[in-house]
Amino acid sequence: MKIAVMGAGAVGCYYGAMLALAGHQVVLVGRASFVEAVSHNGLILEKDGQRLVAKVQASTDPAAIAGAEMVMVCVKSGDTEQAGREIAPYLSPACTVLSLQNGVSNAETLTGILGQPVMPVVVYVASRMNGPGVVRHEGRGDLELSGQAVGKVVTTLNAAGVQTTVSEDVMRSLWAKLVVNCAINPLSAITRMPYGKMAEQDGIPQLMEDIAREALSVAKAEGVAVPSSVFETIRTIPVSMAGQYSSTAQDLMNGKATEIDFLNGEVVSLAAKHGIAVPINRTLTLLVKSAERGKAAVYDMRGQ
Repeated sequence: MKIAVMGAGAVGCYYGAMLALAGHQVVLVGRASFVEAVSHNGLILEKDGQRLVAKVQASTDPAAIAGAEMVMVCVKSGDTEQAGREIAPYLSPACTVLSLQNGVSNAETLTGILGQPVMPVVVYVASRMNGPGVVRHEGRGDLELSGQAVGKVVTTLNAAGVQTTVSEDVMRSLWAKLVVNCAINPLSAITRMPYGKMAEQDGIPQLMEDIAREALSVAKAEGVAVPSSVFETIRTIPVSMAGQYSSTAQDLMNGKATEIDFLNGEVVSLAAKHGIAVPINRTLTLLVKSAERGKAAVYDMRGQ
């Protein structure tokens, strides 16, 4: 099967590598530095103590997805609309499109742009780029999804070693992940600490739960019943993934735009619609955005 990945970051590269290693024809659309590295060395996956080389195609041109039977959209949430417009001319009506992104609204956004159904996918993976064209797997890797033609997608992914399950209520799962991300991601970014060290600081465990309660009140107003097990997840992640920095922290440290508007910022926007006060999530959103602007200013002054 020809499978295209739009967005060659840590998530896209991990799943792209797994599918390519399983024998699929995989093309990844990414930045020029990524394309150059992959053209010379292949896509390198560091996993379970091994360094695996996946044979993939890489391009900066979205036209490379033409003919794909499956497209996995893995761009940052802030780039969703642009990515949708770029791939729209090259999609066949029979192509299955999946949104492997943070937040709760990306699949709906893509559906509106593409004029065809997009499967929302809940992604549970810890991975990071360890250099251009090198992705390091650091934990989990399973997916949860729902939508039309789901059987073929699940079969394809499971056969490639990507544990995939069909969700009865994918929005509830997306919201559960959003609540956890809201509680952990910005704190790791602001403190510049990995999860384990962050959670050892006085008052942080309680603060994470307070953040989650605000987000849960918004989910309830949206008609989504998020399971209370999110609190157990919030408590265990700093233990099971003690050395991991959040994606928000990694973006800040690398001088990149974060997804805070689609994490805590999403909670703030939806809370306003329902007249709900979420002061902690609002504060965290503002702090991360301020840090993001400050980092960008430093890069500009250095001419980088």
